[in-house]
Amino acid sequence: MQRREAIGLLAAAPLVLAARGRRGAGGDPVATTVHGRVRGLREDGVLAFRGVRYGADTATTRFSRALPPAAWDGIADATRYGAAAPQTRAGEPTSEDCLFLNVWTPATDGARRPVMVYLHGGAHAHGSGSDPLYDGGNLVRRGDVVVVTLNHRLAGLGYCYLAQLGGPAESGNVGNLDIVLALQWVRANIAAFGGDPDCVMLFGQSGGGGKAITLMAMPEARPLIHRVATMSGQHVTAAGPNNATRRARAFMAAAGVADYRALATLPVERLVEAMGATDPLEGKGDINFVSTLDHGVLPRHPFVPDAPAEAAHIPLIVGNTHDETGGWLRSTLLAGDTTWDNLSERLMGQMVKDVAPDHVIREYRAFYPDRTPGQILLAASTAGRSWPGHLIQAEERARIGAPTWMYQLDWPSPEADGVLGAYHTLDIPLVFDNTARAGKQTGNGPEARALAGRMADSFIAFARTGDPNTAALPTWPTYDLDRRGTMIFDTTCRIENDPRRQERLLFAVAPYIKPGG
Repeated sequence: MQRREAIGLLAAAPLVLAARGRRGAGGDPVATTVHGRVRGLREDGVLAFRGVRYGADTATTRFSRALPPAAWDGIADATRYGAAAPQTRAGEPTSEDCLFLNVWTPATDGARRPVMVYLHGGAHAHGSGSDPLYDGGNLVRRGDVVVVTLNHRLAGLGYCYLAQLGGPAESGNVGNLDIVLALQWVRANIAAFGGDPDCVMLFGQSGGGGKAITLMAMPEARPLIHRVATMSGQHVTAAGPNNATRRARAFMAAAGVADYRALATLPVERLVEAMGATDPLEGKGDINFVSTLDHGVLPRHPFVPDAPAEAAHIPLIVGNTHDETGGWLRSTLLAGDTTWDNLSERLMGQMVKDVAPDHVIREYRAFYPDRTPGQILLAASTAGRSWPGHLIQAEERARIGAPTWMYQLDWPSPEADGVLGAYHTLDIPLVFDNTARAGKQTGNGPEARALAGRMADSFIAFARTGDPNTAALPTWPTYDLDRRGTMIFDTTCRIENDPRRQERLLFAVAPYIKPGG
């Protein structure tokens, strides 16, 4: 573990040095939180505070609700990112002492600016709030907003449900409770950073979007958030308690212990190793820890059997990319060796359960007679694996009249001459207006920059008003079941009613259950 942390530290060091190299005139900014003062940096007209502690070291409350931090004297350093949560694929320093957040703001002047709180992707198992693509500086400069990113407990340390095995009742959702603690920090402190605690937007991509959706079903979280936007966050169910307990048993067996008390005292390195065990439900590793329907912290599934009426007042953006699976199928698509003979096999496991691949192939050849087998693999796997959850969210919200806007990113990545399409994660650098940091994923040409500006401005407008419409976009209607109006983000943005209707109807025959429930 020490070697892993050293490697992660070396990887993170250039980011820290680069941040220090951008210090501007006027002295380093200092902000006062309820726990103590913090000193950040001035970076190109933006104040950045990195590694601000919002919770105590979770090693002392493993598998339990985290505690707020103790107050400190003097001025704490907030010029570098804090440790990420322990995880199986870490590219930066990790520690159970991981409850840190990062703030970008125009000024600590007492103004009440919209606050955009971002939850990182990586399912429930990987990632942190320190990815360069999540840097909030450009959003701050564009929109006079405050941006917050954060770390929280992940995988077995954040979502291992131990209540039926003698552990804490909340253990299956402590990662989400960490986010609640961060939102409570925002409520108590963000005014000192120029933000409005009564105008907080929660947004996230992939697993981060799924967690944002799940927090809408959590009574503790709802009062702390005023709008939600998801980017490919397709969760509609949580893990049921019985399946979650099966995963907890597999975790304990992999760690070599027989009861919760022993698990709680193991070195964290042993727990990280055990997280990589084969999942008992899916037959592959890592163990797929997710939010748990524990009937306490999370009293219901996020969108089954319906959208939570208690969250109907919260405006919601539901977004997805046109070719979500392009990233997962990268090597296959780049190889270009998908044929009509092997297409059925390659579609297995990529679609909603109980829809036969051969039937899907026949339908898609009729839908799109000019497409190649590889193009049909990309389209059908996206529509059958990654799209249904987004549709269910929008449909169920429409049924209760909750304000909801749907988008689809159609603009293809220029990577590999567009073969991968508009793949999963492509909207991150666009929404953050960080195409200059995204390399070949978006490039930084005029098309990418223009689309990034439109998407970023729309999210900023949503954060400010609860409505994503801007003058640069066609009028974006709320989603309803008659028109199914959807914003298509592309070189030319447009509204399409019921896009890809025939694909939607093909996969509507099978109920969608997120794996893990």
